This record gives sequence, C-alpha cells and structure tokens, in this order.
Amino acid sequence: MSAEGHDHGQDHEHEHHHKDTFITKYIFSIDHKMIAKQYLITGIIMGVIGIAMSLLFRMQLAWPEESFKIFNVLLGDKFAPDGVMTNDVYLALVTIHGTIMVFFVLTAGLSGTFSNLLIPLQIGARDMASGFMNMVSYWLFFLSAVIMLSSLFVEAGPASSGWTIYPPLSALPQAIPGSGTGMTLWLVSMAIFIASSLMGSLNYIVTVINLRTKGMSMTRLPLTIWTFFVTAVIGVISFPVLLSAALLLIFDRSFGTSFFLSDIYIAGEVLHYQGGSPVLFEHLFWFLGHPEVYIVILPAMGLVSEIMATNSRKPIFGYRAMIMSVLAIAFLSTIVWGHHMFVSGMNPFLGSVFTFTTLLIAIPSAVKAFNWITTLWKGNLQFNPAMLFSIGMVSTFITGGLTGIILGDSTLDINVHDTYFVIAHFHLVMGISALYGMFAGIYHWFPKMYGRMLNKNLGYIHFWVTAVCAYGVFFPMHFIGLAGLPRRYYTNTSFPLFDDLQNVNVLITVFALVGGAFQLVFLYNFFSSIFYGKKAVQNPWRSTTLEWTTPVEHIHGNWPGEIPHVYRWPYDYSNPNYDVDFVPQNVPMKEGEEVLHH
Repeated sequence: MSAEGHDHGQDHEHEHHHKDTFITKYIFSIDHKMIAKQYLITGIIMGVIGIAMSLLFRMQLAWPEESFKIFNVLLGDKFAPDGVMTNDVYLALVTIHGTIMVFFVLTAGLSGTFSNLLIPLQIGARDMASGFMNMVSYWLFFLSAVIMLSSLFVEAGPASSGWTIYPPLSALPQAIPGSGTGMTLWLVSMAIFIASSLMGSLNYIVTVINLRTKGMSMTRLPLTIWTFFVTAVIGVISFPVLLSAALLLIFDRSFGTSFFLSDIYIAGEVLHYQGGSPVLFEHLFWFLGHPEVYIVILPAMGLVSEIMATNSRKPIFGYRAMIMSVLAIAFLSTIVWGHHMFVSGMNPFLGSVFTFTTLLIAIPSAVKAFNWITTLWKGNLQFNPAMLFSIGMVSTFITGGLTGIILGDSTLDINVHDTYFVIAHFHLVMGISALYGMFAGIYHWFPKMYGRMLNKNLGYIHFWVTAVCAYGVFFPMHFIGLAGLPRRYYTNTSFPLFDDLQNVNVLITVFALVGGAFQLVFLYNFFSSIFYGKKAVQNPWRSTTLEWTTPVEHIHGNWPGEIPHVYRWPYDYSNPNYDVDFVPQNVPMKEGEEVLHH
C-alpha cells in the first residue's frame, strides 16, 4: 500500500474516530489496542478466580477435615457442610482451576493480549487484518469464560474429571456428580473458546504475512512477533483436534454413541457401550494438550527476549538461532504428545519413540536459555520490574525444564507420573514461567497500553515475594512426589505411609497463601496506575522497536501521518557508529554503515 493510501486510510479513520460512542470505543471496539486491554483485564479477573480456587484446595490438603468458615461461605452447605470440604468439590475445584489457568489466563493473557497489542504496532500496520473478526474473537472468548464460570452454579457442581476430562468420568453423566450438567457446560465453553482462538490465530497469521511496513523483512521482525506468529500457527494446527474430541465426547454423553466407551459396569449394571476406547480420547486431547504448553510459553519467551535486550542495552544474542529454535519447538511440539500417556499401557517401542522426540525438544529450549544468559552477560543491566520478571522466567524455565528430562523418559516417568512430581514440573515450566513472562510484558508495555507508568517500588515487592513463594510452593513438591504422594487425592489421612509428609503440605500451603495475597499488590498497582500513575513519555525504556514511535495518546490507526519505514534490525543497542546507545528501526542507515550481522 502506498503512503498516500495509508494517509487516506488515516483520514477516513479520523472522521470515524470522532463519532465513537462509549459502546463502540470501549465495548464493541475493533481497535486492536482496546481489544488487547479487554483480553488483559478479562484474563486478570479469571486469574484471580483461578488462584482463589487453588488456595481453597491447598487449605484442604494442608488441614484435611478441619472446619473453615470460608469454605462454608464460598462453597455453601451442600459442598462444605459445617465448613468441611467434600471430596466432590475438591475434584471440581482442581478441574476448574486447571482449565481457567491454562486456557483463560495464560492463553488469553499472553496471546490474546500481547499478540493484539504488539503485532500491528511492531510490524508497522494500522490495525489487524480484520478488526471485526478480532472483536468477534474476544467476545467469543468472553462468552466461553462466562459459560465456564456459570458451571460453578449448577446443582450437581461443575465438571470434576480433571482439566484433561478423561472418559469414562466425563463421558457418563451418571458416573460422579461432576459428570452432569457441569461437564456439558465445560464442553460447550471449550468449543466456543476454540472458535475464538482459531479466529484470533488466523488474524495474527494474515496480519504478520501481509501488513508489514516497507523494509520490515521477516529477518527484521522483533522476536516477539516471531513467537506470536509461530504460536498462532501451532494453534491453527492443534486446536481443531481438541474441538473434534469435545464434539465426539458430546455425542457419547448425549446421543448414545461409544467413541470413547467400551464394556462398562456401573453399580452392577451393564451398560450397552462397546467398541470405543478411552485411550483414543487421550491421543486427541494430548495432541492439543502438549502444543498448548508451547502456545502458552512461546509468547512469554518472545516478550522476555525483547525485554532482556532492551534492559541489557545490547543486541539479543543469536537472533537467527532464536528464530530457528522457535520453529524447531513448533515442529517438535506436535510429535511429542505421547509422553503424557506412558502409563496408559502404551507399547514400549512407541514409548521409546516419544522419549526420543521429547528429549530432542530440550535442544531448542536449551538454545534459548543459553542465548538469554549470554544476552545478560556483560550487559549494562537495568533492573526494573519487567527485567526481574524476565530473569525469573529464565530461572523457572531452566529448573522446571530439568525435571522435564526425567518425565520425558518413559522408564523414569512411570514411577512418578501420578505423583506431585508432575505437578511441580509443569507448574514451574509452564505455569510460573508463563505468568512471569506475562507480568514482565505488563510492566514493560503498560505505558504503551495506558499512557502511564506502573509504580516501580510496588513492582519490586510484587516480584520478590512472588519469586520466593513460587519456589516455596513448587520446589518441595518434587520431593513429596519422589516420596510417592499421589496427586488428585483430597486427603491422604487414610495412608499412614504419608503422615510424615503432612508438614511439607502445610509449608507449601503457607507459601501459596502468602504468594496469593501479595498478588493484591499487583492488582492495586495495575488498576490505580491506569488512573493515577505517573504520565509516560513516548519511549520510556529507550527501546528500538516501532511501537515506541507512536504517540502516547492512542489514535485509531496508530501513527498520525505516514507509517514509518524500517531500515535496520530490531536490536540495534550500543551500536559503535552512534553516540546514543539505541538506534530505532526507522532511523536510516548512515553513509557507509554496514548492516550488523545477526
């Protein structure tokens, strides 16, 4: 598109801009920046609910059969008679906590928020390829979140067969109380969520391919855009598989088919199902479930790469190696799902194949870790909250990843698969690392979103307490897992064998409660800074990427005049040819200046 075309588009947008009402500006907005904020605030609200659920079941694990007034207040007489949690509601809380955190907080808080905010701004586009489709994808996401939360209020309780919803618990409405209406709502919610996710992903892919500004070649894209782009591709490949699994499960539940059911007896009664296999469901679920881990962690990796280069005041180390490792992770992520199923009676030869591909994925992940550490090496480090969360993410990614090598090996995994060891592993490598990436992104791009700065000192408090508590919660879990403590049990009092581990459970819960409480510091900082934070300057971090060339005041169309052209790669920090320590991408090359090799 020519510059004249851009300007004409801008005038048109400007006329339209003045007619915006509250509803078209804040609710049914097609501006990618507003949609990013909608995703972020919805994700934060869902995060508060998800963390609150985890604190409730942690209290149950630490002090089983104790009476808590708060259980009675929040769960009611049916699910917590006399303030004691029932086993049914424990399973339901674990299920909905997992679902909310994986899909509604991490997927939406990272891809939904930052892909929407940064893709047009960093590639030099006026907006997404389809603003309308972008708006629809957010409202489908919102609808699916509402349906998921409404399942908490149905009579028999929400879905309670784990966030992986394995049949037959999820396929037989009469199996357990949480297999009834709550389970149906879970499936409907996920089907809508997947539709939203696919619309968003297609939009991101088309925008990156078609709408880059003049001079913005693929090898001049910031690593954030590379990770968002590849994440969207993985989503388009793997989410439809979960959709098919959910639809077949709905058929099994409501229409008498038996895709996932074979010969089954309930309370002595023989059911008429035959010929299906619950293991088929596991294959379909984990074909999405494992790429989902990377759908969550790749955007966090991109944000962290960008923030580290900016705050080390030096170019990211191994730019092309970083891109290759993202592509390698994307490819390998689709051929490792079987490592979730080593205990399902899988053929040992097939197990060895999945062990091989799983250990292979450690190589591109290690490349990223080495490159981050080398970027920090001898840098002029600026330790603001965004940088601290980025370094924290590298720490948890490495510690969580090391245990992944154990779980990726079929012979070792079989011993610890159904214990707390697995919970420790995936919460560190996926949950905490992705959350740290999300927090880092919020602290770094908050001025771009709201035109104000977050309070730095509250950011430091938030980081240090969160970092100590996250390790305090998940580090001891490795040891109780190795000691054999099974996951998914709401109390272990029936097993004298585990009595000695009860103190560790209490310690974990104390760390969880303190860490959970200190997220209120972040919430206060976030919502008060939107209105009362210090006004931001245009480029507060002295960064090189295009989003910092847009004015602080948001306009629909991002740049008031012509879209800037790009002349160099995105990490021109401490360039010896210049007096300043950063050269934005839209600064033309000097006479005789060589393009830095990256």
